[in-house]
Amino acid sequence: MSIATAPEKVGAQEAEYFDVLVVGAGISGIGAAYHLTTQCPELSFAVLESQEGFGGTWRTHRFPGIRSDSDLYTFGYRFKPWTGAPIATADKILAYLGEVIAENGLGPHIRYGHQIVSASWSSAAREWTVQALAAGAPVTLRAGFLWMCQGYYRHSEGYTPEWPGMERFRGTIVHPMAWPEELELAGKQVVVIGSGATAATIIPAIAGKCAHVTMLQRSPTWFRTGRNAIEIADELRDLGVDEAWIHEIVRRKIQREQDIFTKRTFSEPDRVRDELLAAARAHLPAETVETHFTPHYRPWQQRIAYVPDADLFQAIASGQASVVTDQIEAFTATGLRLTSGRELAADVIVTATGFHLSVMGGIEFEVDGEPVDWAQTVTYRGMMFTGVPNLVWVFGYFRASWTLRADLVADVVCRLLRHMREKGARTVRVALRPEDADMPILPWIDPENFNPGYLMRGLHLLPKRGAKPEWQHNQDHWAEREAFPAIDLEGAEFVYG
Repeated sequence: MSIATAPEKVGAQEAEYFDVLVVGAGISGIGAAYHLTTQCPELSFAVLESQEGFGGTWRTHRFPGIRSDSDLYTFGYRFKPWTGAPIATADKILAYLGEVIAENGLGPHIRYGHQIVSASWSSAAREWTVQALAAGAPVTLRAGFLWMCQGYYRHSEGYTPEWPGMERFRGTIVHPMAWPEELELAGKQVVVIGSGATAATIIPAIAGKCAHVTMLQRSPTWFRTGRNAIEIADELRDLGVDEAWIHEIVRRKIQREQDIFTKRTFSEPDRVRDELLAAARAHLPAETVETHFTPHYRPWQQRIAYVPDADLFQAIASGQASVVTDQIEAFTATGLRLTSGRELAADVIVTATGFHLSVMGGIEFEVDGEPVDWAQTVTYRGMMFTGVPNLVWVFGYFRASWTLRADLVADVVCRLLRHMREKGARTVRVALRPEDADMPILPWIDPENFNPGYLMRGLHLLPKRGAKPEWQHNQDHWAEREAFPAIDLEGAEFVYG
């Protein structure tokens, strides 16, 4: 049963109505579509995707070696077993997502090439009006509920700092998010600026295919190493155990191990630090590890990049790659001049320097004619926001797989939608309760807890959090998987209309 009002006239056409509009056909949006079909089959919905195909990140990023930084047993969905190597390349992930779409009949719900421009909520009509562009033509859609699954960075453009002299460089400067297919690296000197997961992926992928590749980092990053295989999964397959059982067993094992490891980075950071350094020393000289792979911050204060089969360290040990820890003074015609006075020759410079944080996909939002300033809202569990009705945002975890939270949020959204129908409610919003009147209002996340550059650069754009657990995105999957199913939808923080 639809909850539509009388259709709005747009020119000579009626604006199409859906009970739910899902924004984005990446891993979160495809998961949302699946959960709507299985948990809320009576509701009408569509998925709007700006690109010409599904996949989000895995379609946008096409740099050499592009792969997951999380294992696919937990980065994959709980309802769809993963059967390949735990750290997977983009093509394997896209194939997996394609299977989910095909097996569950989601294709007809997805509208590609729809770039949303604005979304306006009307309390009188009790619905959202969404303006989009499709093939350059304006499209208007109406929805009772918005499920924002568009990710958290700007797909169209990566973050590249402005260094002096960039215009003088006679070679090629490329950001990984805009990797040109025709880029030829054979015989070239390549410098990759950065030391995060992207740099750690590109360097082993091109080592041996170019003359030499150098990782230039401002400061060291923590890395974890391990085999790109999970022994218990392989053993269970040899025993002929059903893949669905294997998937669930391995997911539970990985989640438990992640929980233990994460807690140890807070309770015994020095021991974790020593273990990570010992793993690096197994492949590199102690002096190299001390100089280039010993960060000054606590493990997990920024994301720890996973290096499957130690391929980054192996590339450096082989001499095909090297690492320099220094800062850039200026670009020159033939490379980079560093603050130490050293010159780095380069034919190609890769700026693996991160991305721009994008809150709600850069869409212009209004509530009853007033622009929404997300930074003036307070978040409810990192998914709903004070003053903004009938909207949920999916923002995953930093220390666990993104999809673990996407699945948890989906359960809450579907339960909320069913609850609204049972109550006969057309609207829902969250509001601070009387007992929250004196609650401290804080930034989205505590920088002492987690402080990567992209988050710190965009922290002023994000909603605020409160000092109580329900008013923050606490990044603790192991607590949220117990707390989310227990959310009381009749609690005082939920206001229905």
